[in-house]
Amino acid sequence: MTTARLDRGGLWMAAGSFVIWGLMPLYWHLLKTVPSLQIVMHRIVWSALLVVGGLCLTQGLHWLRKAVAQPRVAWMLALSGVLIAFNWGLYIWAVNAGHVVETSLGYFINPLLNVVLGVLLLRERLSLAQWLAVAVAAAGVLWLTFNYGSFPWIALSLAASFGFYGFIRKLAVVDSIPGLAIESLYLFLPAVAALAWVEMNGNGGFVGSWGWQVDALLVFGGALTAVPLIGFSYAVRRVPYSVIGFMQYIAPTLQLLIGVLVFGEVFDRARAIGFGFIWVGLLIFAVDGVWRSRRRPACLPVAEGLE
Repeated sequence: MTTARLDRGGLWMAAGSFVIWGLMPLYWHLLKTVPSLQIVMHRIVWSALLVVGGLCLTQGLHWLRKAVAQPRVAWMLALSGVLIAFNWGLYIWAVNAGHVVETSLGYFINPLLNVVLGVLLLRERLSLAQWLAVAVAAAGVLWLTFNYGSFPWIALSLAASFGFYGFIRKLAVVDSIPGLAIESLYLFLPAVAALAWVEMNGNGGFVGSWGWQVDALLVFGGALTAVPLIGFSYAVRRVPYSVIGFMQYIAPTLQLLIGVLVFGEVFDRARAIGFGFIWVGLLIFAVDGVWRSRRRPACLPVAEGLE
């Protein structure tokens, strides 16, 4: 009998990624004068130049040949690239349109989807307490869905796109940074073409009417895009997907606090009840994890890897 030990590096990478994502609304709000689609195109271009350029300088093209030599990796990364680009676009639009609280709902729903994918498709197993945590959190999501006032299409679209992105990246046998680089290469030329078209038609403002501060924020957004995605891609291949699912509550909690306390969005009694159920589910999951780790016999052999 073996007991898998959680990869501490993977856990720290996941936690850091979720904190950065949780604080992202503050950053994108600084760019609210820029059309959301153009922000996404800039994210793609600058993150691609950063990641692909860094790999080519340090490894030449060896990383590309190694990655695409793996079965199915090329088309899987093409699909994951499309999913993450859609997720970025919808998220940035929602933040700057005043829907930060609904985006946080989407990322509260997303971990539940990850747990379902982990159990149904990756054959991960949950304890009775973990199933209870999922049920309580699901009750909160259902409450929010039926008491939100309108169909939460933003939340559900964000949850689905990022959930399947993470699932594909877990299955794709490729290191985190080369994987992100290949995703970026698929999106790079369309993004450059789109930016060139809007600039030529007078609808852009890069190196022009927006000012150097906005230009700098757009460029630095490439780094903010790359760093958490690299960390997340590293983590999902080393930590059980069900654990990743519940760790993702870090990001929407921060987003919710920013939406309510910084941007003044509505957070009424009905929403408080729904979010309360979700937080109780997370608490049950965390307590169960601590209890199980403490009662684990020290003499049991430990598996060094989770893949």
